[in-house]
Amino acid sequence: MFTGIIEDIGTVKTLQTDQQSMKITILSAKMVEDVKLGDSIAVNGVCLTVTNFTDQELTMDVMPETVKATNLQQLAVGDPVNLERAMPANGRFGGHFVAGHVDGVGKIVRKRPLANAVYIDIELSKDLTNYCIPKGSITIDGTSLTLFHVEQKSVTVSLIPHTYKETILGMKKIGALVNIETDLVGKYILHQLKHSQESPTITRDFLAQNGF
Repeated sequence: MFTGIIEDIGTVKTLQTDQQSMKITILSAKMVEDVKLGDSIAVNGVCLTVTNFTDQELTMDVMPETVKATNLQQLAVGDPVNLERAMPANGRFGGHFVAGHVDGVGKIVRKRPLANAVYIDIELSKDLTNYCIPKGSITIDGTSLTLFHVEQKSVTVSLIPHTYKETILGMKKIGALVNIETDLVGKYILHQLKHSQESPTITRDFLAQNGF
């Protein structure tokens, strides 16, 4: 589990790819301070498992489904990436519940400054915007953000100067793809509501059997 508060911007050192999977090595002295084999690290919001590390870098495998569903497939050597270690049980919870399971990708279609903020419009599929509500939470390339505006196929978020500077979102250009994870709690609620509508537990027969 993560919080969406980016701890470091790492740099892709090496990429080994075949037709479906990847092995990625990332430079980040901060991320390896207390790392162990098998630890979870969010890379651009994607939960990956550490399979090897040194005092400066860590290596992780990316399975085919993750390659297909995220923007990691577009990474190149030298690219910056957002990094976050899994949240410790006794740690502060500064963002929102983030699983590191990307729901899909969006495309940045507009960036505009307003006072001390930068507003970013992101084009999404309707399947993703169904889980978005104004003032709700969303994770973009691993960064916990608040939704300021939601349309059928797009959302708008606002970056304060710190977030713009300390994450890769400030470096992203128009047309760039970003990983999207919608609100975890909202997904569970909507799934349960849909399931209960398809197979209602309270039926006319149930009410009759119980004296109603």
